[in-house]
Amino acid sequence: MRQARTCWPVLVKKAQDAVNDAQNEIAQAMARVDQLQASHERLCRLYDEYRLQEQTAQVPVMGMQASMNQRQFMAQLLNLQQRVVLDLSRARDHVAIVRKKRALAEIELHKMKSMEAQDAKAVALEQQRHEQKLMDELGVRQFNLSLQR
Repeated sequence: MRQARTCWPVLVKKAQDAVNDAQNEIAQAMARVDQLQASHERLCRLYDEYRLQEQTAQVPVMGMQASMNQRQFMAQLLNLQQRVVLDLSRARDHVAIVRKKRALAEIELHKMKSMEAQDAKAVALEQQRHEQKLMDELGVRQFNLSLQR
């Protein structure tokens, strides 16, 4: 009598672990995107504040050195913004890649569950056929015994 293969539950668990790992990786990548987005917004606000200070007459007249320092700082802020935008783009690309990876892992999980179900169905069908064969043999024996009496 055939038994269900023990490999399918192991393969289903392995596929489920791959899906869970991909889901965790997506969560980490999304957290990174959120962090970079927040950094970008902070840098933009800081740059806008310094630009506004430079344009308004609220600040007393600065010396030449202070003015150059402020402009240099603003240039550094712009460079940081560009780096953050580039990192943000890379992080979003990484999220897209990991989502594709999760989709493939989910397909694999579905395939493994399907194979497990097919195997269980085949075992049940074989069991049913075996039991039917035994019932048929028992019926034939009983019929033969009734004829002999």
